[in-house]
Amino acid sequence: MTALWPQAILTYPSSDGEPVAETYVHLYALLITLEVLRQYVAGRQATVLGNQFMYYAQGFPKLRVAPDVMVIFGVEPGGRDNYKIWEEGQVPSVIFEMTSAGTRQQDEAEKKTLYEGLGVQEYWLFDPKGEWIAEQLKGYRLRDEIYEPIRDGCSEPLDLRLEVDGGLIAFYRQDTGEKLLIPDELAVALRQEALLRQQAEQRAAAAEQRAAAAERELAELKARLRDDP
Repeated sequence: MTALWPQAILTYPSSDGEPVAETYVHLYALLITLEVLRQYVAGRQATVLGNQFMYYAQGFPKLRVAPDVMVIFGVEPGGRDNYKIWEEGQVPSVIFEMTSAGTRQQDEAEKKTLYEGLGVQEYWLFDPKGEWIAEQLKGYRLRDEIYEPIRDGCSEPLDLRLEVDGGLIAFYRQDTGEKLLIPDELAVALRQEALLRQQAEQRAAAAEQRAAAAERELAELKARLRDDP
């Protein structure tokens, strides 16, 4: 009689216990990029994930990578504990890595080759400290299955223009030129909007009071004219 051995259950962990980012500067750049792009794609069939395992070969849990930020279109919105390409049916359209001198080899060689092979449309490297990328930001765009340097500073899948703003990536809409605000800027804009609304309400109330006073004065004048012999 042949013994039946149970098959091993494959698990796809969501964490490896390693730090999210190398330094606070890298972490801040990661989190801001994640939040700005998450707000940008809100309402669309898309998701933005940060520092989460992306598994790219079913049945091989060790074949994984954790992009700092990845934007995926054509999938259900919302977060995931990890991302399995074969389940979601979509490869990320854009990937950002917050790079440093210590991760240069992995980011510029291993990950670039992997993302190119997977068919990631754009791969951006951001060096917030300027340790090895003089201009701090550079990107690659897939053309005929080969990455070519991006020279126009724009992301085609995102329809955004990218600029360096100190230790952050600044994103601008290509149709209007409007900047996508980071959380701090958004909070300031909301406070200014609330202040302007309050001032407008105060001006409207003052105008109503002046109009009411004018009506009273007119009524009083008409009454005096009627009373005069």
